[in-house]
Amino acid sequence: ADLVPFCIFSIMNPMFFLLLFSIVVVNGYTQENLVPGNYKSNIEVIGDLDKDGIPEKVVVYDIINPQNEKDGICRELIIYKKQSLNWKIWKRSKNAVKNSLKGGVMGDPFEGVEIVKGILLIYHFGGSSSKWTHTDKYRFQNNQFELIGFKDYSVSPCNEWLGFDYNISTGRIEVTDEFEKCDDTTQVVYKRRNEIFTHKLSTLLTLENRYQESDKSQISIISPKYKHELYLRF
Repeated sequence: ADLVPFCIFSIMNPMFFLLLFSIVVVNGYTQENLVPGNYKSNIEVIGDLDKDGIPEKVVVYDIINPQNEKDGICRELIIYKKQSLNWKIWKRSKNAVKNSLKGGVMGDPFEGVEIVKGILLIYHFGGSSSKWTHTDKYRFQNNQFELIGFKDYSVSPCNEWLGFDYNISTGRIEVTDEFEKCDDTTQVVYKRRNEIFTHKLSTLLTLENRYQESDKSQISIISPKYKHELYLRF
């Protein structure tokens, strides 16, 4: 008769409330909270990537390592799917976004990410006297994010403007080449060349292996007519 029912004791015991609060908090955590403490969110975008009508979340994290600042900032791109009320890690890659030192004298090359009509776009920019921009286009297919398109533009002011537009899915490559000259007041394009050809890649490029450092081989394509060289991995 002197025993207090367990449920009453539990409710009145402050430790019960602490335990209950801890369970609620832990269950409420999302997978995003499980990334390492040295991960700092650089950019975040929302959009439907697998066309199931439910948006995914893409976050690019800077991996902060104060002990190795001379090595630049490495990045990891993580894609989350919504499950119930939580974001769960779905896909991830440390090879999709370039290191902060890969932009040459222009500095950090990472420009951002975007989701357009279900396609994941990743932008880079860099160079020195000659500037370049790169755009990677990924589509979710075969249960992975495959590189389906790549645009590469390089500009040497008052000299040459060279652009590659590569539809990797079809193999079609369009090359645009413009030559210009400048004086104190004008900038004139005096020559244009255009070339279209087809090239099928023998290597499947995905979000996971895009700029894989363990693979030292370059992937390059030389245009048949004007011998322009397009680098896809360097």
